[in-house]
Amino acid sequence: MAVLSEEQSMLRDAAKSWVQEKSPVTAFRKMRDSGAELGYDVAAWNEMAEMGWAGVIIPEEYGGSNFGYLSLGLILEELGRTLTASPLLASGLAAASALVLGGSDAQKSEWLPKIAEGAAVGALAIDEGPHHNPEKVATEFKGGKITGKKTFVLEGMAADVLIVSAKGADGIGLYLVKAAGPGVSRHRLALADSRGAANIEFKDAPAEPLTGGAALVEKVLDRARAGIAAEMLGSAVQAFETTLDYLKVRVQFGQVIGSFQALQHRAAKMFTDLELSRSAVEAALAAIDADSPDTPELVSLAKAKMGDTFHLVSNEMVQMHGGIGMTDAHDAGFYLKRARAAEAAFGNQAFHRDRYARIQGY
Repeated sequence: MAVLSEEQSMLRDAAKSWVQEKSPVTAFRKMRDSGAELGYDVAAWNEMAEMGWAGVIIPEEYGGSNFGYLSLGLILEELGRTLTASPLLASGLAAASALVLGGSDAQKSEWLPKIAEGAAVGALAIDEGPHHNPEKVATEFKGGKITGKKTFVLEGMAADVLIVSAKGADGIGLYLVKAAGPGVSRHRLALADSRGAANIEFKDAPAEPLTGGAALVEKVLDRARAGIAAEMLGSAVQAFETTLDYLKVRVQFGQVIGSFQALQHRAAKMFTDLELSRSAVEAALAAIDADSPDTPELVSLAKAKMGDTFHLVSNEMVQMHGGIGMTDAHDAGFYLKRARAAEAAFGNQAFHRDRYARIQGY
């Protein structure tokens, strides 16, 4: 486990307290049942922004706190515990990272303060098909305008500003597009885990280039991958703890099922994998903060390992809860669905195992 500073410990504790009080899983269920078009509770998001969470990685000169990615990861982990729906990952991490790393002074001045205070939502539009493949880009930038299609854009319906990958004269790069501008059309998607997402089409939409080319795309994606891995960690930990509590109270054959050795072994396996996953996730976030050259491999290791672990724990959560675990009335299904959807976001286990192997020279 990472050694946290006093400020990071306070930030984590504040996030834990707020999530338990204001955003339990029942709040997520209520949001899902309401059919909220944006995929999150706007009032809850405004509260998060007021606490400064949307500006954790944004420099102070643009209204943020510049606390770093490990700090933001701690917040995302707590939000993941209760599956809290918000644009923090897409806006406060992914889009903000793109602007901090590759935005011009004018772009930063216009958008970062708005993102930091929650007045504007950003989203990262990368993929163009059913699978994550950032190198496969048909969207084109020519004459100051973008034309193409993007799929599964997280928080795409809520976004005010879109960070879009496209091919320009110098190859693949990122471009800033105003979501409400001409030439942009959005189609809301209903994802299995009820997270807000959209398919977006661009037809000669005005766009502004960011600096950094293909290298910037990978840097921004690695930050988004580490962020969602942190969120997945929180979800998996909560799923495990909920299951563990059930093993201690469910009675079968005259004794609590937690006394059965077979279930104890399975619980021990989950605990071990969660600890290993935590180490991988925190190492990836710390590497980003340190601008370490091994960031890409650590991020892919974290995303692949976290995907495996979350699948294991969510499966076991359903299995160990028995019949009730199969019902929508129980929360187990929410965690199972989130595991599947989160795996696909920014690259699944297969993608990141292959990437890790290539980085290692295999």
